[in-house]
Amino acid sequence: MAQETIISMKTSNIKFGLGATREIGYDMKALGAKRVMLLTDPNLAASEAVVVTLAALRTEGIDAALFDRVRIEPTDLSFKEAIQFATDGRFDGFVAVGGGSTIDTAKAADLYSTYPADLLTYVNAPIGQARPVPGRLQPLIAVPTTAGTGSETTGVAIFDYLEMHAKTGIAHPALCPALGIVDPLNSLTLPPAITACCGWDVLCHAIESFTALPYHDRLAPAHPGLRPAYQGANPISDVWSTRAIEMVSRNMPIVMAEPTNLDARGQMALAATMAGVGFGNAGVHLPHGMSYPVSGLVRDYRAPDYAVDHPLVPHGMAVILNAPAAFRFTASACPQRHLEAARLMGVDVTRAVPEDSGNLLANAIIDLMRRTGMPNGLEAIGYGPEDVEHLVAGTLPQHRVTKLSPRPVEGEDLRHIFLDAMVYW
Repeated sequence: MAQETIISMKTSNIKFGLGATREIGYDMKALGAKRVMLLTDPNLAASEAVVVTLAALRTEGIDAALFDRVRIEPTDLSFKEAIQFATDGRFDGFVAVGGGSTIDTAKAADLYSTYPADLLTYVNAPIGQARPVPGRLQPLIAVPTTAGTGSETTGVAIFDYLEMHAKTGIAHPALCPALGIVDPLNSLTLPPAITACCGWDVLCHAIESFTALPYHDRLAPAHPGLRPAYQGANPISDVWSTRAIEMVSRNMPIVMAEPTNLDARGQMALAATMAGVGFGNAGVHLPHGMSYPVSGLVRDYRAPDYAVDHPLVPHGMAVILNAPAAFRFTASACPQRHLEAARLMGVDVTRAVPEDSGNLLANAIIDLMRRTGMPNGLEAIGYGPEDVEHLVAGTLPQHRVTKLSPRPVEGEDLRHIFLDAMVYW
């Protein structure tokens, strides 16, 4: 087979600005919807973001049915509950108000109510069958209330597959929301720990997409319809990813210290969207692939500020706890890109040599982890060396992302990386 020579860029339309949520009725009416499913999680059901959204929809004569049972870090079971609600409701549009969990759940509800199938039909291989989405979905408008996942820009929906105790997902351009409404007002009430975890997800999206396997190092698909959503690092994604690295590194400490700073909140919200465009087309690699079993195998850790009734390692936390060790491993494959990522985070690299790149980037991340209250490695959330085999086993099936590592990774490599991620300072 020939090497890939083509980049196919897809993303949502974006509306950004203070108070943009108030225009959602106009936007949904323009998309032709008359009866929509509004998804959110129980903690946001009575929030101003949901109240404003419902009022704006109803002002334009749009019937909105509220589904407020989205699970934070969704599972196959919570996806199925939302899918059943969507199927029964016969909606011609969808609205997601919340974080990545809500937006991803809305994508799944839209997909499976439009093209009914067994859940694993569209799920990524090797866990699922990875069948392409048959056609267009009903219009979905995503209203993020966190500056984190960038899910408002991507065709990806992630969930915990309970049978395997690991995350997997669905990835297809048809899942991209028709519109993302990015309103900084919606993130003003985020508590500190959630702000930090969301910000770390953004930063990892940006660094991983910038350092991913180059798109031209993949084999070309046998058919254009089989080109993956995650295509590898490319010149277009690089523009979005590098800018996002700068924006998060500068603004996350400000938001943590000044939660009501609207300018910094706006910069973080924009960074999440920009990183979403970058990784939604280039992809992510080892920190994300390794994060899925870290979240899925959690025993009793409960992250601060998250109002849940079950053990939880938030996605952004699970990602960043692996990141320094992972980037030390991948740096030798593209040292200049790792050095550039460190520079964008504020590190002086003028005298650095390629061999320094992994440690410089890792140390920059560790320094910011300490400043934003992240746990000190995997041991701090309850894992130990005895868990490494299970963590490796949960990472190996994540081909969609692990195959984008710029340095090929095998089981023994993952063992060393997980051990390196146990304690950082």
